[in-house]
Amino acid sequence: MSFLPPAPLFTQSADAAQLQEFSTFISELSKISGAIIRSHYLSGTAVESKSDQSPVTAADRETEQALRAAIMARYPQHGIIGEEFGPHQQEAEYCWILDPIDGTKAFVTNCYIFGTLISLTYRGRPIIGALHSPLMEHLLVGTVAGTTLNGKPVGMRDCRTIGDAMLLATDHWDIFKYHDGPAFEQLSRQARLYRGWGDCHGYFQLATGGADIMLDPVLKIWDIMSFIPIIEGAGGRITDWQGNTPIGATSIVATAGSIHDEVLRALNP
Repeated sequence: MSFLPPAPLFTQSADAAQLQEFSTFISELSKISGAIIRSHYLSGTAVESKSDQSPVTAADRETEQALRAAIMARYPQHGIIGEEFGPHQQEAEYCWILDPIDGTKAFVTNCYIFGTLISLTYRGRPIIGALHSPLMEHLLVGTVAGTTLNGKPVGMRDCRTIGDAMLLATDHWDIFKYHDGPAFEQLSRQARLYRGWGDCHGYFQLATGGADIMLDPVLKIWDIMSFIPIIEGAGGRITDWQGNTPIGATSIVATAGSIHDEVLRALNP
């Protein structure tokens, strides 16, 4: 099976000055979302179940409402797609994609590996993506210029074989449900180390050189778009489970880059 590396998914629609403007605004947004989320953490916030049985809390909803209000005040011509409240002007050339709490299951179980995902697309393609960890005050931002953590450049570590790789995944039960479970299990045993530190935290580890493979078996647009600039800006590769574009995908394979094709072949024997 042969996989061709895709062309970079960034668009050149924004110049350096615009990217800096958007980056500064994302930093402002992260302060807004972080304050709301921290006020709810460990507070006994009630947990509800959505139609797909995924959990949601007042923290999710209040955070997204605040982010939407800030975006609409600053960029009224832009669109918004969010997990909790649906689309607003989604056909606009510029559209913000929001996941107020990625990793709500972690949040409601008092685990700290959750975060807020914010990305901006131009004509459906990402130009900037961000992951904010409100408890750690880590802001990871990816653009065509690279990926930074709190303003300092970060990148993938050099990993040449699966046998040397740190493998992370979100919910291996869903891997067995939606993909080739035995192939994944074999891959996990081949890797140097396998842990289930998934959701946004797995991409954080990958982009900052702490891991080499991150797998997500089932996702939606607000789960994906931020990670495309973050992973590619850090020097890695990101595709769906079969090696296709992650834009519009429902699954993700992200790697340090050089082992990407080897990982795809292992997952799709």
